[in-house]
Amino acid sequence: MTNQKLVLIGNGMAGVRCIEEILKIQPESFEVTVFGSEPHPNYNRIQLSNVLQGDTTIDDITINDWNWYKEHNITLYPGETVTNIDTTKQIIYSDRNREVEYDHLILATGSVPFILPIKGADKKGVTAFRNIEDCEKMIEYSKINKKAAVIGGGLLGLEAARGLLNLGMQVDVIHISDNLMDKQLDPTAGKMLQKELESQGMNFLLGKQTQEVFGEIDVEGLRFSDGDEISADLVVMAVGIKPNTQLALKSGIPVNRGINVNDYMETGIPNIYAVGECAEHRGMVYGLVAPLYEQGKVLAKRVCGLEGDAYEGSVLSTKLKVSGVDVFSAGEIFEDEHAKSIKEFNEWNGTYKKVMIRDRKISGAVLFGDTKEGNSLLNMINKGVEISEYLENNSSEEPSTSLISTMSDEEIICGCNGVMKGAIVQAIESKGLTSIEDVKGCTNATRSCGGCKSLVGDILELTLGDEFSKSSQKEAICSCTTLSRDEIVANIRAKNLTHTREVMNVLGWNTSNGCSKCKPALNYYLGMIHPVEYEDEKESRYVNERLHANIQKDGTFSVVPRMYGGVTNPDQLRKIANVADKYNVKLLKVTGGQRIDMFGVEKEDLPSVWADLDMPSGYAYGKTLRTVKTCVGENFCRFGTQDSMGLGITLEKKFERVGTPHKFKMAVSACPRNCAESGIKDLGVVGVDGAWEIYIGGNGGTHLKAAELLCKVKTSAEVIEITGAYFQYYRETANYLERTSVWVERVGFDAIKAVIDDKQKRVELNQRLNEALSVLQEPWKEIIESNTIQTGLFQKVKIPVISK
Repeated sequence: MTNQKLVLIGNGMAGVRCIEEILKIQPESFEVTVFGSEPHPNYNRIQLSNVLQGDTTIDDITINDWNWYKEHNITLYPGETVTNIDTTKQIIYSDRNREVEYDHLILATGSVPFILPIKGADKKGVTAFRNIEDCEKMIEYSKINKKAAVIGGGLLGLEAARGLLNLGMQVDVIHISDNLMDKQLDPTAGKMLQKELESQGMNFLLGKQTQEVFGEIDVEGLRFSDGDEISADLVVMAVGIKPNTQLALKSGIPVNRGINVNDYMETGIPNIYAVGECAEHRGMVYGLVAPLYEQGKVLAKRVCGLEGDAYEGSVLSTKLKVSGVDVFSAGEIFEDEHAKSIKEFNEWNGTYKKVMIRDRKISGAVLFGDTKEGNSLLNMINKGVEISEYLENNSSEEPSTSLISTMSDEEIICGCNGVMKGAIVQAIESKGLTSIEDVKGCTNATRSCGGCKSLVGDILELTLGDEFSKSSQKEAICSCTTLSRDEIVANIRAKNLTHTREVMNVLGWNTSNGCSKCKPALNYYLGMIHPVEYEDEKESRYVNERLHANIQKDGTFSVVPRMYGGVTNPDQLRKIANVADKYNVKLLKVTGGQRIDMFGVEKEDLPSVWADLDMPSGYAYGKTLRTVKTCVGENFCRFGTQDSMGLGITLEKKFERVGTPHKFKMAVSACPRNCAESGIKDLGVVGVDGAWEIYIGGNGGTHLKAAELLCKVKTSAEVIEITGAYFQYYRETANYLERTSVWVERVGFDAIKAVIDDKQKRVELNQRLNEALSVLQEPWKEIIESNTIQTGLFQKVKIPVISK
């Protein structure tokens, strides 16, 4: 029997998910062909903001790679666009003169970004934010420009703004409404979000209507309907999307706002279906992933000729993290004369909750800051739960578990992947699952956005009781995984993992490319475990560490050259003065760490500044040894008992550049008067008559903490040995971004002292540290000698043409 010919036009999330569902039902029944206009395999468009930030690539956000198509005998034509459909002969035609017959045709052409029809919208420097190419163009612009304007204060616009901020640009967000995300959040939540994002560096121009993009050929700024203007080098339009119906219209397939479909995703033409953002169902066009996946499941059964439930529409819900802020909305969010609300506002904790009631039933919700009730509320909205039931559950000690117990087995828990409660319970009971991570690996629940984690946890708790509670008493490094720091490090060692992406794949991250918390942490752990073999992933580091300078609020940078032990000489001072004059440095400031900080350096000037200075990096930006502060010591001071400057310089030259979980500061004082403030450093050394005292775990920052006396030794060599062992033990056992003061308290002073007092362990720790030190290079010198690095990070490059 000849397989039926199934053609999918559109290689996006909705269409490929439908193919996945079909393959589950009838894996051998169809000869599948897929056309995708982009030259990439199926990727997660939701994660584009992470690509924009420069932290990930298309490979990181790929859902189904090239091998997936081969393994399922799917013919894929990437970078090829279908131009016409002969609906009578059932043949499609592409822009590469390809003709393909079909028995079933699925249109999943998605949507296209809406470009404001204003003067100047076609200038160089105007772009949408919709695909990989848009991200790549914006990243190139950020390398040579400073000011960006994002038109649109919805989710897409805010994601673009956050990415551009991370790339070092100043960002203005223009929104026609007075409130951010006004389609998902009410004014209270919108203002709370605005306040939080302003604290992160975004600037907002609300209630503004953009009238013109001005400039000669390139973008120079925006003009508004009220006459106000702002300057801009890059304009990102994130004002919405519209269904991509061009092919359907050309081929005579009925179209309204989107391609018209019935409850089984069938168009008005036999054997042609539509799914996803291009489809219009009962007057609604959906742009969120959960409704599109629901449509895909319904259509899969229809194509396979099976009886199935009709698609009756979806209650729109949004649960997401906007620049680190959790927000949720579902159903209706605004009051009227018949819809009232219950509100809870906690300004101190930065949380807000509004539950909407219509006809005594829950009809909508808005959550800000704390969204753990989101999935529960969405289920109540879908079920039409009476407000009295919600209030009763909300006042009980275990409201979420109580809700889970009342759900039927057919209730959808993971909307993104269509996983029902019954499937999760069955997997837990039949396969002995005991953690959220186990459930994800077995059922796909929580694998996409992770928003249903709390519900999956509730199901585990309800099914396993105390067994789940005991198994989940650990702190995950971030929301992308349930694994703790120790579990991740152990897995890296045991499985010999060598790359951040490999760690995420092998250990089952619930996001495809990690986040700003776990990527730098994994990069650090891999480098600590494999110091010689591991190649540092620059894209996993924060912007200051990538550029080896500290970005300032005006977009310029500060440069701190190394002065070992805080000691300098006339030659160094002349270099600094000459460079300050040559590059118009705005401010020279002596730091608390006895260094000179040079403020106001332009990004493109950084390599030249370092070359002219010809001094090592002071690592004022790094998670590493910052400074070793010293007093003048016995050579000059009447009270000095030891050579503090000599020991400080030796310590700084010995331990500079090696990565640590957080910044690490040292000091050496020549006597108990402690002029170098050794008593509040990560490691401090104090000279006494004939000996040195070594103190650990101090902090002179916001949370002031006195260091504790670790030991007393006679020689400088012993100080260096003990410092090396302590330094390495901290590197190997601390959580990423955990200061030594917190680490000492968590691990225990006595436990740390026991390790350092063990001579054999000291030797082994120093051996591992020396191995890590052996491969380190001076970063400024490396950049100066590499044209590739300079071009990629600092130099002006040819600006790509960005069209609408």
